[in-house]
Amino acid sequence: MTSTQPNNLPLWVQDRDKVIAASTDAEWRYQKQPDYSRSKENLAKESTRHHAEGSLEAIVQNLVRTFEMEASFKSNPQQWLSVVNDQFRVSTNGGQEYNAAELGAKGTYNLFMADSEHYKSSEETFESSHDIFHSTFPQGFPWEVLEVYSGPPVVTFKWRHWGHFRGAYKDYAPTGEMVEIVGISVAHVTQDLKILTVEHYFDNSLFLEKLTAGGKLDKNGTKGSGCPFSSWLKGFKKS
Repeated sequence: MTSTQPNNLPLWVQDRDKVIAASTDAEWRYQKQPDYSRSKENLAKESTRHHAEGSLEAIVQNLVRTFEMEASFKSNPQQWLSVVNDQFRVSTNGGQEYNAAELGAKGTYNLFMADSEHYKSSEETFESSHDIFHSTFPQGFPWEVLEVYSGPPVVTFKWRHWGHFRGAYKDYAPTGEMVEIVGISVAHVTQDLKILTVEHYFDNSLFLEKLTAGGKLDKNGTKGSGCPFSSWLKGFKKS
């Protein structure tokens, strides 16, 4: 697929801010339009790819960013422009498929992160999951397309999510480092580039290992030693 004039493209594969501006009748989850200004600052400074406007890579990136915005902020899935609502399905790592209503109710983090030692998606709500990761990455958690391997109707692409771990993750201390997730997705799309199905593949365990590497915080919110014998060892050294 060659570069295309952006004005000839469907709205949902144009810049995300254009979609937000055009969604005048949307039912916003927090009663106001989302503000991506902080994310755009991070993208400008830290993106590793700068795709030509109208290129296949830029189109795929815009579509996924629109989809993420709608799933996170448009509370009525019937108003999502980026998907074919009655056919849409999403899955992660070959797991259970979810429809648009289920995704909108449970939230992207919960459906993308399976139950594990350090994250129990079954115990989190839409709001609690977003609170966790927004506080963990207070400067945002931007996303970009790295490569596109095949074009419509089956779009296969590699992507990168990243953020600066500067807020506590649950009861684990922040390390301040940049945490990245790199994954592969396969999306089936219609002729007018709406998503029918999308499958995501990435390693949850590596991501969560980085979020727990700083050790647990104590009840005062300061970093503990993480060693059950530390207090005993201190006493032994003094004697």
